[in-house]
Amino acid sequence: MIEVRNLTKQYGSVTAVDDISFTVHPGVVTGFLGPNGAGKSTTMRMILGLDRPTGGSVLVNGSRYRKSPAPVHEIGALLEAKGFDKARSARNHLIALAASAGISVARVDEVLALVGLAEVARQKAGGFSLGMGQRLGIAVALLGDPGIVMLDEPVNGLDPDGVLWIRTLLRALADEGRTVFLSSHLMTEMELIADQLIIIGRGKILADTSMKEFIDSWSSNRVRVIASDISALQGVLAGSAESLEADTHGALIVTGLSAADIGKAAFDAGIAILELTPLNVSLEEAFMDLTRASVQFHTGEVAA
Repeated sequence: MIEVRNLTKQYGSVTAVDDISFTVHPGVVTGFLGPNGAGKSTTMRMILGLDRPTGGSVLVNGSRYRKSPAPVHEIGALLEAKGFDKARSARNHLIALAASAGISVARVDEVLALVGLAEVARQKAGGFSLGMGQRLGIAVALLGDPGIVMLDEPVNGLDPDGVLWIRTLLRALADEGRTVFLSSHLMTEMELIADQLIIIGRGKILADTSMKEFIDSWSSNRVRVIASDISALQGVLAGSAESLEADTHGALIVTGLSAADIGKAAFDAGIAILELTPLNVSLEEAFMDLTRASVQFHTGEVAA
């Protein structure tokens, strides 16, 4: 478990992290989201004791992580996948790390196989592709068989097979009762894997909730309808719906009525319904709405 309490980090006059509090629980995958410059990396560095907080505290399993007698067994972290000697083989890189923590060579070979690098384990890491380097970084995080796994952009550089693998791995780790905490800008992937969400913007917590509750809270009551007589249906629904909008495919987008209400109204009016689909927002849409005012680096509009 990770407990963050009133955590603050200032760099001169700039407040990168502003009095935030949250708890990352075991047994679930918790996603840590926010725009660039929101304070995610700074927060993760403070959790690991790499940066000293200006105020507040972080407890890892009830204690300060910097005082842990066996840190690699407590938290396995990947913040930067390029932190290895390019002249060393992947296996020798892990062996050196293992030796410093009293971890066996057998465990090194085990994690190399787990991350799919067994066949290239004796090749120099400097020749690795981005995805292979990412797998090596994940191997480092898993080396100590930690109870907490904390990864920043874990799917960066991975091919579709690798993305599916890391998704399956993180779910398995959570199902074993481990604490899984990950940050990513890939909303579609986060929507598939995360159970809980912590969203930060300009150093402040914007949301701390389950994935389902977050998406449901941003979903408007909208339904896409195709009927035998759209004009007639519009007339039937005009008095009760908040809005009625025809899309470019001949369907009617109804806001303010449930699918059941629309179906009943159409049935009573003798109008055949050909399609009735509730429209829910995606994580990306909800995230963009929530963080719109917190985006630090705005891009220009794309010319038509």
